[in-house]
Amino acid sequence: MQMLRSIAFLLFFANIAFSQSNLEQKVKDFVAFEGFKNATISFQAIDCATGNEIANFNPFASISPASTIKLFSTATAIEVLGPNYRPSTFLYYEGTLTDSVLHGNIWIVGGGDMSLGSTYFGNSENQTAFLGDWMKAVKKAGIKEIKGSIIGDGSKFGYEGVPDGWNWSDIGNYYGAGFSGLSIFDNRLEYHFKTGASGSTPILTKTIPEINNLTFLNYIKSSAASGDNSYIYGAPFSTERYGKGELPQHRSNFVVKGSLPDPEYQTAYEFSNYLKVHGVSVSGDVKSRRLLNHAGKPELKLIEEFNGKSILELATPTNHKSINMFAEGLLCNVGFKQTGDGSTAASAEYLEKYWSKRINTTGLYVKDGSGLSRNNAASASHFCAFLKSMYGSVNYSYFLSTLPIAGVSGTLTSVCQNEAAHGKMKAKSGTMSRVKSYAGYIESSSGKTIAFSIIVNNYSCSNAATLQQMEKIFNALATY
Repeated sequence: MQMLRSIAFLLFFANIAFSQSNLEQKVKDFVAFEGFKNATISFQAIDCATGNEIANFNPFASISPASTIKLFSTATAIEVLGPNYRPSTFLYYEGTLTDSVLHGNIWIVGGGDMSLGSTYFGNSENQTAFLGDWMKAVKKAGIKEIKGSIIGDGSKFGYEGVPDGWNWSDIGNYYGAGFSGLSIFDNRLEYHFKTGASGSTPILTKTIPEINNLTFLNYIKSSAASGDNSYIYGAPFSTERYGKGELPQHRSNFVVKGSLPDPEYQTAYEFSNYLKVHGVSVSGDVKSRRLLNHAGKPELKLIEEFNGKSILELATPTNHKSINMFAEGLLCNVGFKQTGDGSTAASAEYLEKYWSKRINTTGLYVKDGSGLSRNNAASASHFCAFLKSMYGSVNYSYFLSTLPIAGVSGTLTSVCQNEAAHGKMKAKSGTMSRVKSYAGYIESSSGKTIAFSIIVNNYSCSNAATLQQMEKIFNALATY
């Protein structure tokens, strides 16, 4: 019996030694890959229980992390606001109410809710259900006619439009939709085109939603391309947009997704139209708080407060589907709740200060909540320290539930499918031009929970080839 125990003991440590040497070799091979010859790499893996380092390469190099920065935004919102906190939207009225006639304005005051009309929590058929709830509240308040305007107000979160460091080529497209204190329809605008023969200019047939005073300069061409090879350009708050690139030829209705120019104004526009269609007269123009001349607001009377989706409900699609606008909103909700300033700049500053009390943040630069800013910088050591801190948090299970699973869900569905890390890796991915990154947790075959981060900038190979090399590391960690 003693001999059997000794053999088992030796086999156990032999297996550990093999796993260590296998992982070390995989890291060496990864770094030596030809496509990474001119790249900057930052990698680290640690044991969450002990904090001991398992493997590393250049772990303190601060480089562009792309969408893995969403881990900081979602975790901070869960930690600071709590998983059940719900951003709200408020309906107010100003003026006098006599015999069901409001001589004054309806105000829609945004409190940072990102779920109004969101396709991530329903479908196109119920996208406007919240407008019906608002109308019921207006009627319940005794208002059947409005001799005034509908005013959208997202001022609590400022009017930056988009965060520092976002590229001009991004902000007109759907993934470049900025956050607004009053957001609607994922701050997304659909352009519907009818395309003709190759070389012809597609016809813009409509937009959803309809944009008041939209000017679209069309430089898009139909081609033999099989997918969307077009880009939409336009500044925040501007209703002048222009398109470039190519769309597939001979399509009766090809949809290109862009960003909504002015969510605050659009929300008021949608509600005003909804009221009129359903029998509530509105005589005044739609207005935006941003464009009002007076500095303060008049005396307002609350009609009703409407709670949106919870932080956990918002954080889950943020990490699973890498929704930039949601990530920005989560960050800004933290800043607003903690400091009274919901701007991206103030919220990012708060995030860095918050984490500086829990990890070493030297070299960590957070300029937005989504990772779309090229001015963000983080190292693998930052992510691993952060992930270990979350591992010890009372909110760890909530945070973990927001992460995609390798081979199973979200942006990790095709990662390590039917390989060693399948089902064992929960992580966030990040991809931009010449940037590929992953960070999260892996349950190893030895029972360890491993926190890891791997970031590669300026590789010369394809994204697919980069991922293929990374998967070798993930699988080695899963068998560690």
